[in-house]
This record gives sequence, C-alpha cells and structure tokens, in this order.
Amino acid sequence: MRLLFLGDVMGRGGREAVAQMLPGLREAWKLDFVVVNGENATGGRGLNAEHAKGILAAGADVITLGDHAFDQKDMLSYIETEPRIIRPLNFSKVAPGRGHGVFEASRGRKVLVAQALGQVFMSRPYDDPFSALDPVLKAHPRGGMVQASLIDIHCEATSEKMGMGHWCAGRVSCAVGTHTHVPTSDAMILPGGTAYLTDAGMCGDYDSVIGMQKEEPMRRFVTGMSKGRFEPAMDSVTLCGVYVETDDRTGAATLVCPVRQGGRLQPSGPQAA
Repeated sequence: MRLLFLGDVMGRGGREAVAQMLPGLREAWKLDFVVVNGENATGGRGLNAEHAKGILAAGADVITLGDHAFDQKDMLSYIETEPRIIRPLNFSKVAPGRGHGVFEASRGRKVLVAQALGQVFMSRPYDDPFSALDPVLKAHPRGGMVQASLIDIHCEATSEKMGMGHWCAGRVSCAVGTHTHVPTSDAMILPGGTAYLTDAGMCGDYDSVIGMQKEEPMRRFVTGMSKGRFEPAMDSVTLCGVYVETDDRTGAATLVCPVRQGGRLQPSGPQAA
C-alpha cells in the first residue's frame, strides 16, 4: 500500500497549497491512503468545520488534530459527525470524537489511524500516551485486523517522539511525529518494519518562525515584549510529510522517504527514493 502523511497544515497558505497540490500527488504517486494533520489550518490555531471539509475534499482520507484540537469551538460538535477526523487518544477522557479509527483504502484494504499527545514540555499534563495507545494496537494488529497502521505522535520533545517510535517498532506500519513544524532528516525503517520520522514538518511558508510571520515572534525573542498577534505566513508554501510503502500481507513498511514539495525547501518525494 502507498501511504502519504502530511504534517501540520498552517493557516490559509497551507490549506490552499493542499487544495492545489494534493490531488496531483494522489494521481502521480498512485496513493492508496492519505492522512493530513490539520490542527493549525484555521488561523494557525485549530481547525474549523469549513476548513476540515476543504482538506477532505482535496484528497485527505483522514485528518488528525493535536493539542489545538478544539481551539475552534465548532469542532466540539463537528467532530462527532465526521468520523474521518481524529483527535488525540489521551486529550481528555471527556473530549468529543475519537482518538483512533479504522478506515478503508483502495481495494477494500483497512488502515488504522491513531494519534497520541506527548507529555514533555507540553502546555498541560496529558494522560500517558503509551497506555492510551497500547490497547488500540493490541486490538488492531497490522497484517491481521488491518493491512496497515499509522500513528501520529504529537509531541514537543524529539526524545519523546523517538521513544514512542521505538515503542511502536514492529507494531505499526508508520510512526510519524508532528507539532514542531520543522521537518527532520531521520526517515528510516525501524526493526520490525516500522517506518519512522521524528517530525513531518508543516505544510506552510518556511520564510517564517515555524509558520508565523517573522516580525512578531522575533520582536518577542529580542525584546521580551509583544506588540500584536501571531499571524500565519502565507507566501511560498512547502508541503512536508512522509511517503511510505507497505506490504499488505504483513503490514510492514518496505520504503520510506521524506516529502517536500513546492516552496523554499529542497524537493523530496518517492521518485527519488
């Protein structure tokens, strides 16, 4: 199976780039299943229903969220009506929506998608992600209940992402980190056939400070004082993520490569893998 995961969509620029580029990538790369992290798609904070519909219409099969899952208040109700949107498993015991789901890819194949939040350096103490994920992975073994599985590891610390990636090794097809908006260069297949990337990066303008227009964050760094709101940068957007190929019989990853398309970053994709 050919899977594509795209990192955090950042504001209007990210949404427009996904709408313009994802349909062509689905066709050119013969993708079977696409997951997009959309938690920054609405003004850089959260995702509203209208923008979620746009990402799904562009070709995403599933949207994952993150710690900003419910910054846009209409998501509290919309997520209950749209099963293709996944919030973190360990966000809150009373959070609406689901933290995992099994979805149909091409030719009737099944894909598990789940997301967990890290605990290190995060805005509040979320529940243990390992104990949240464990029963889900036990109930959906790759190559058995599902032909492939993908876990979105939404963490601040690279060490925690790597720890969770190694914990998932041999249990999932792909474990990919999100949240920090900077693509890492460590795409690899871990022992047991799990594709891994510490951070997928963002779908946003990299002439920025992690997707925000530079002036305000730089002012705060230099002076310690704020003068305005953070606003998403919207000039030249790069779609960033990871491409994975898996064996339907075992669910193991057979190929992984980083994805960078458009914008300012050095291009990368499966053609060069």
